[in-house]
Amino acid sequence: MGAAPIEPSTGRGGAVVEPPSAALPDEAYVIALASLDHLGPRRLVALLDAFDPASAWRVVSLGRVVAEAPPALIDALGTHAEKIETDWRRQAVRLSPAQLWERHVASGIGIALRAAASFPTPFVDDIEPPSIIFSSGDPDVIIGPRVAIVGTRDCTRYGYDIARQLGAELSEAGVGVVSGLALGIDGAAHTGALDVHGAPPVAVVGSGLDVVYPRRHADLWRRVADRGVVLTGHPLGTKPVAWHFPARNRLIVALADLLIVVESQLTGGSMHTVEEAVRRDVPVLAVPGPVTSKVSAGTNKLLYDGMSVCREPADVLVALGLEPGGRRKAAERRPAPSAEDRAILEAFEWQPATFDHLVLRTGRDLLDLTVALDRLADAGWVDRRGGWYERIAKPGG
Repeated sequence: MGAAPIEPSTGRGGAVVEPPSAALPDEAYVIALASLDHLGPRRLVALLDAFDPASAWRVVSLGRVVAEAPPALIDALGTHAEKIETDWRRQAVRLSPAQLWERHVASGIGIALRAAASFPTPFVDDIEPPSIIFSSGDPDVIIGPRVAIVGTRDCTRYGYDIARQLGAELSEAGVGVVSGLALGIDGAAHTGALDVHGAPPVAVVGSGLDVVYPRRHADLWRRVADRGVVLTGHPLGTKPVAWHFPARNRLIVALADLLIVVESQLTGGSMHTVEEAVRRDVPVLAVPGPVTSKVSAGTNKLLYDGMSVCREPADVLVALGLEPGGRRKAAERRPAPSAEDRAILEAFEWQPATFDHLVLRTGRDLLDLTVALDRLADAGWVDRRGGWYERIAKPGG
């Protein structure tokens, strides 16, 4: 976990930098780092490849990133490395990893680092895995076949109806629908998935989980979290600025076995998502539209360029290796925990917890809890990392 305690240091400008605390998990420092401006997913990965989380926070707080960084991190910072370092230092002195950690724990959202056993498997295997994932809902639903459905916010009624139909029929066939909770096609696909009692929906957003965007989708956001899971790479309080959405699109594609574009113009977020799918060898299907429609210009060009056509849900099921009306075999599941052990799992709330935390949350006898945690670890439900326990998400199917 965190680095060994060290004495307080004085950063540039005389600001006192509190030393890393052994009482905090790595997650606390990564949350603090991810809260800094100009520290996107790629820079965060580079920073954590160069330093452990506590050390990364210390060099950022002291304004010593450029002095101590290896070449790969300097490349990630770009030509304005010294200005970025100064901005980070100024922000860091106003942030407390301990307070940020307490806020996230109190919120009940899930928190998983890339090295953690609870980190969603599809992201582990991605070509650009994120450093941290926050979740609202149940990450266990990320299992079995999944299809991403994307398209323009300014969709036509034709596009909306097609996306909603695809969402409903694919979910009913046991295929998880992944999208970005945006207006238009995204919202239609998730609405369709919620219309039926099928596979749980999965959403990826470009803000903190307490910053609902767009506001018009507040109820849809809540329903997706209740039935499935909403994921983000951003800490609480993060606003949905434009540069967050390319990273969100990469996560959407990383979760998908297949991408469907329903309506799209020639440029924009949907076409960026297609580019990310091609980079990952994720098959792309496009729904044809009227040749006179601007919002179908992108999808029609995808078809002209040789992408597969999506005329109906059956086309998608066949592309996934499913017979229409059938289901692909789900990934092998672990032994179901007993009711008592399930209560312990629920006490984790998808966050790292110490043994003392679990004693307080469950009210279990020390020996009884120790035996139960060993049992859950043997069954593959719990992992121990240093002095912290974590609940493990199911493997992606």
